[in-house]
Parts: sequence; C-alpha cells; structure tokens
Amino acid sequence: MRRRSRTGGPTGPRGPAGPTGRPREAASALVLVAGTAVALLALIPLLFVVVYTVVIGPHEAWALLVRPRIGELLVNTTRLVLGCMVLSTALGTAAAWLVERSDLPARRLWHVLLAAPLAVPAFVNSFGWVSLTPKVEGYAGALLIVTLSYFPLVYLPVAAMLRGLDPALEETAYALGLGPWRTFVRVVVPQLRPAMLGGGLLVGIHLLAEFGALQMLRFPTFTTAIYDQYRSSFNGPAANMIASVLVLCCLVLLMGELRLRGHQRYARLGRGSARPAPRRTLGRLTLPATLAMTGLVLLSLGVPIGSLVHWLVVGSSTAFPIGSLASTAATSLGLGLGAAVLTTALAMPVAWLAVRHRGTVSTILERSTYFANALPGIVVALALVTVSIRFVRPVYQTSLLLLTAYAIMFLPRAVVSVRTALAQAPPLLEDVSHSLGHGPLATLRRVTLPLIAPGLGAGAALVFLAVVTELTATLLLAPIGTATLATQFWSNTASAAYGAAAPYGALMVLISAPATYLLSTEARRSVTS
Repeated sequence: MRRRSRTGGPTGPRGPAGPTGRPREAASALVLVAGTAVALLALIPLLFVVVYTVVIGPHEAWALLVRPRIGELLVNTTRLVLGCMVLSTALGTAAAWLVERSDLPARRLWHVLLAAPLAVPAFVNSFGWVSLTPKVEGYAGALLIVTLSYFPLVYLPVAAMLRGLDPALEETAYALGLGPWRTFVRVVVPQLRPAMLGGGLLVGIHLLAEFGALQMLRFPTFTTAIYDQYRSSFNGPAANMIASVLVLCCLVLLMGELRLRGHQRYARLGRGSARPAPRRTLGRLTLPATLAMTGLVLLSLGVPIGSLVHWLVVGSSTAFPIGSLASTAATSLGLGLGAAVLTTALAMPVAWLAVRHRGTVSTILERSTYFANALPGIVVALALVTVSIRFVRPVYQTSLLLLTAYAIMFLPRAVVSVRTALAQAPPLLEDVSHSLGHGPLATLRRVTLPLIAPGLGAGAALVFLAVVTELTATLLLAPIGTATLATQFWSNTASAAYGAAAPYGALMVLISAPATYLLSTEARRSVTS
C-alpha cells in the first residue's frame, strides 16, 4: 500500500518526500548562506561606524553627542523626514486612486507623468528651484522639493496594488451596507498597507541620506553636517558620531514599518474576478481633480525641466562639450546598468527568505540591508575605502569597489520591489511544480521568475535611476579620471555656472527617462500579468 501524505495525497517517488526533498533543502540552505552574505556586505558601513565609535571611547563619544548642534540637526532631520513621508504617502495614494479607481480623463498619460519625476534627481530639482528664486531655501522649500521628488516612490507601488485588488472584496463590503468611504478605509487601505509602508520607508530612508538637494537648499541635516565636517577639517570623530545618530534614526524607521506592516499575507491564487474594479464617477469633481493633477505635475516636473531649458538658452556659461558629454554619459550608463544587475541579484535571496521563510533570522537579514541606505554616501565610501585598503587592496580605486558601494546603498530599492512581487506570487504554484518532479532551479526558472519578473524589472529600474544620479559616493570612489554626469553637474553648480551645468542635468534626465517609463509600465502590469 502506498503511503499518503499529510494532505491526503499519495506519496510516490516524485512527491514531496521523494528525491526532490534533499535538493530543496540544499537550495534553502544555499539561499540562507547567500542572504547572510548579502546582509554582511550591506552591514560593512554600519560596522565601520560601530568600530570607529568604540575606538573613540565612551567619554569623547558622549561629549560629541550632547552638543547643541546635534539637537538642532536631530530636529531638522526628524521633521523633514516625517513631513516628507506623510506628504509623499498622502500624495502618492491619492494620485494612485484617481488614476486607477476613478474616471479621470487621460489616465494612462497621468500615470506616466506621475512616475516621471523619478527621472529628475532631487538635486537637479533643487537646482531648478534655487536657480530661479532663493525663496525656497529653508525648511518649507526643502519639504516641498523633496516631497515633489520622492512621492512617486509611493505612487507606483500603491497604483500597482490598486490595479490588482480583487473587486469582489469591495463588492462584499458594499453588500454589507458600507458606503464608499468606509469601504475604502476598512477594505482597500488594509490591502494597500504593504505598498504604502514600503514606499514610505523608501522615502524616509532615502531622505536620511540625501545630500545634494539639501545642501543646495541650505537646510542643515545630519547628512550635510557630515559632509561639512569632512570637507572643512576631515573631523572623523565628529562626523562618525553624527553618522551613528543616523543609524539610530534608520533603526527607528525600520522597527516602526515592521510593526505597522503586521504579519498578514497578501498573495492569492489566480487573479480574482476577471472584471476590472468599478471606477468611481467624479462628476463635478472632475475639473478640480484634473487641475490638482496638473499642478502636481507642473511643480514636480515642469519647474526643473523648465529651468534646465531656461539656462540652456540664456546661460552666459552655457556650452556643449560633445566629448565630455559623451564620455560622462557612457560612464553613467555603464555604471547604472552594472549596478542594477548586481543589486537585483543580491536582493533575490534576501527577499526570498523574507517572504518564503518568515522568521526571526529572515527578518533580521532583510532589515540589515536597509542600514547603509540611511547613511550618507560619503560614510559608505569611507567605510569601503578603509576595508579595501586594509584587506583587499587590489580593488581600491576600481569600478568594482564603486559598484559594490552602489549595491550596498541602493539594495533596499531592489529588496522592496522583489519582496512585493514575491508576496503576491502564490507559493502553491511552486509546490505544484515540486510535486511534479521539478527541482528548485527548474521551478525558479519556469514558475517563480515569470511571476516576479515585473518586480525584478522595477527594482533594477529603481537602482539604475539612483546610480545614474548618485553624487557623493561617486566623488570619493570613482577611479582617477572617471567622471559621471552627476559629478560634472555638481562641479559646475558649485561654482554657480548654471549654464555650464544645464547640459549635464538635461542629459541625466534624458538617460533616466526610459528607465522611468519602464518602471511605470511594469508597475501597471506587475499584478495583472
């Protein structure tokens, strides 16, 4: 008599207890080893900060932490991060609902335009505003500009989840007597929570490490203070203690997001109802909604692009050095593509453990990948310089070290995208594949990768966008003689040569635009394909 499995099915030579059991266990062990290695790599900057703090000693460290300046920077950083997270979440969610759930005219066009600000780096956005008027300097201007730069990080995942929600859930709520508003709050918002919190977390962590935009807006935060310490006197102890406070801020964000996210599962088998979700008729609100979307696009996209065009036309220092533009563009493209592939590959085992093998270890590994993203690029760069000189000197001043820095800094972007895609990919399909005798690699290639391909593309696009516009780590780690569009743009803006900077800024936007478009289209298909 054939044995029967716990689920009641016969267990033969190709069943769950058959030959595929050991390969699956081996594959799980390899994924755990790979995830641990990725987490350790991502923790190098944090370990650098910790070791440096221990070397400083408790008395000097405490004296550096209790200065009034630290309190001022903490207030500035906290209110800017919290304000930007709240505003970005509100703007991103509202815009996503209008595009995906209302009868707003030209919804496809709005979707592309709302994702397009990702193609404009935050420091280029600041350049666009500051070069036109100095009134945006300070907290209000900083909050406005960083929110306009980062709200697409919330809009895209929320729009994707809204597009993929089963309308039967809302129809059930209506049948139980709930109105549209109560249905949205009690049924839709809980389903959107992973996207809202994940996007908000990306906004907060990225803003903790933002340098160029805030330096240009003259709004001091921990990151600008670290840069100033190193630039003025190379004051390592003071800068390192400021970096340690940034690590604590990142820890608070991670723990808060983890607590709010909860332990609900959001994957389902199949696509739910074949009918699209019913769209709400805006009626008299159509014109105000259209005007609001137009204003948002003009502020986030029109001002920086209009400013670049203005300086290209009338700037007294405007020039078009074809050789320099071509070489810096090729360098930025090569680094962006290489870092996108590397970072997405590193994100896979971490995201897999976080979704398919939930537990304390997998949670720790996933959370570990976020810390470096909260540290300024200058701290990540100095940590890698120290490690490479002491332990792997051949990689010092090489493109490999620079790509490693990019991977460490932007790993959370890929992890969030891949994790979201895996969370919506039913694990039952993988179990069916294993029960049919397919090994882990075959199942990954034929079942899992097709399901999560949109998430992989979105993560790679996010990393590419970040690398093409990265500034501080590139300044420190790029091999001698290597220049990118971002470093050339910054060099010219630092000397107030706005016309000379404009071509590099415009080229950055043009290079980032295709990746942004790909990101927007993949977000629309990610939960429906």
